[in-house]
Amino acid sequence: MKKQVHVAVGVIKKDDLIFIAKRHELQHQGGKWEFPGGKVEAGETVTQALARELNEEIGIDVKSSTPFLEIHHDYPDKSVHLDIHLVEAFDGEARHLEGQDHKWVAISDLNNYEFPAANVVIIEKLQSN
Repeated sequence: MKKQVHVAVGVIKKDDLIFIAKRHELQHQGGKWEFPGGKVEAGETVTQALARELNEEIGIDVKSSTPFLEIHHDYPDKSVHLDIHLVEAFDGEARHLEGQDHKWVAISDLNNYEFPAANVVIIEKLQSN
């Protein structure tokens, strides 16, 4: 049976810009751009996991987030359940604490970056709003 992973994902938005980060080459889907987040641990809500991951990964304190989209995607080696939240209220300056490339990108320019297949729907929804 394939590994199942439940992930809290943050679409961090400031004005018309979205924060994206590049995955480490050695990670699953390495070298592609992503919206930051991480695994939901046992006993955590999606909101708690998102706040913890975004604090650990990019140094922001989430004040509030809004459910944006849920995606179930099967890769050859694993199945992911992405719980995506829109984060527009946060304290701190987003930067990648784990040394990965990161940048603020205009929503209209997101198509210029290579994302994992599961993320394409997120970009389509952002661009249709």
